[in-house]
Amino acid sequence: MSNSKTSRRNFIKLGAAGALVTGVSTHVLAGEHTLDSPAPVQVSANDKIRLATIGVGGQGSGDTNTALRVPGVEMVAAADVYDGRLVRAKEVWGNHLFTSRDYREVLARPDVDAVIVATPDHWHARIAIDALNAGKDVYCEKPVVQKVEDGHSLIEAQRKTGRILQVGSQRVSSIIYKKAQELLASGAIGDLNLIEAWINRRSPIAAWQYSIPPDASPQTIDWDRFLGNAPRVPFEPVRLFRWRNYRDYGTGIGGDLFIHLFSGIHFITGSNGPGRVLATGGIRYWKDGRDVPDLLLGLYDYEKIAERPAFNLSLRVNFADGSVEPNQFESAGFRFVGSDAVMTISNGVTVTRKQRPAEPGYSIDTFPKALQEEFIKSYRAKYPENKSQIRESREETYLPPPGYSDSLDHFTNFFNSVRSRKPVVEDAAFGLRAAGPALLTNRSYFENRVFGWNPDTMRVAGE
Repeated sequence: MSNSKTSRRNFIKLGAAGALVTGVSTHVLAGEHTLDSPAPVQVSANDKIRLATIGVGGQGSGDTNTALRVPGVEMVAAADVYDGRLVRAKEVWGNHLFTSRDYREVLARPDVDAVIVATPDHWHARIAIDALNAGKDVYCEKPVVQKVEDGHSLIEAQRKTGRILQVGSQRVSSIIYKKAQELLASGAIGDLNLIEAWINRRSPIAAWQYSIPPDASPQTIDWDRFLGNAPRVPFEPVRLFRWRNYRDYGTGIGGDLFIHLFSGIHFITGSNGPGRVLATGGIRYWKDGRDVPDLLLGLYDYEKIAERPAFNLSLRVNFADGSVEPNQFESAGFRFVGSDAVMTISNGVTVTRKQRPAEPGYSIDTFPKALQEEFIKSYRAKYPENKSQIRESREETYLPPPGYSDSLDHFTNFFNSVRSRKPVVEDAAFGLRAAGPALLTNRSYFENRVFGWNPDTMRVAGE
């Protein structure tokens, strides 16, 4: 080895350590309703679960269609504040359907066993609690609450009534996330130290600019019922049909999208949540009257508790980035960075392992020549030169089968619990532990301060 120009160049060379030998393997995970995927409980023709949906907009309709793919489930009722959606509900699910603007009429029906709550966020807790008290099992869309303080009332209602409540963040039932959970627990990436997660969107619909029906009017919409406990404002249909854009009814990026990321992370890591929350962002592109940001970034500290790892978390959602491909709604992913490997999650799970260099390298250009020679002699005594040194890089990928649906698995888990009365994973407490830091992210952004969060008691520090 030459004695000149050894430091940075050789440091970089030693970092590369010669040619890489790469091993790539791909595995297909268990498919829908086989092995790790939940199998629906076998039922007789006379043992149906009778379902009602409260809020039959885009999410509620999609949820209902997925729920009806589970054997033994039939649709009997729907509620919505817009008449046009009730007309459409009968067109899609049959004229036999009972429909009403008032969700309480649905809950009063003895032929309703379970309900999907897919209203604007500010109604979630109230309707879910009313449904539990009415003896119904509940599938409630995320976030399960709009305000942290409502979460404890919901947990108490679930405990008191003994009914099943499952939050609608389907990653908790995904075979992809189950595999990631197993890989992390097995030590596949070593010690976890950082998680990065992101969702990018670009199109108007993906940025919540939903279509407004031409017949929207005070005659076709129960405006007061939509407002509920929100501030009184004059009729303005954009606030109903694009409610996610407004703090009065929605929970912004935090409650709509960060909460999916929190749910997946908590399921994979076994963590209850972060201890500290910090956010920034802004309305950068979609200046359409919304009062919530279209770009949001959050930083979170997770402390080590028992077997739960300590790590830092970075979340990002940007509505001016991402794909504009016709069939791609968004681009999203996770990176779990460990001491030995990186695990990424997108359409599947990939673990990439790279051996660290056998030598630490050196940076000695600024040493006198005699000291450089002395250093090299000592260094090579400890690390004999091996020009054929090879580092190995291995990659393992786990993919779901074609057509796999984690939403279907999530509803299958829900209805299995309705029949067996066994608890679900994503109950009211799990839902609040995901919603809490998501809602505090919003508060951090709007109030420009750091928040503390107790993930075990599920309360804001100092409040």
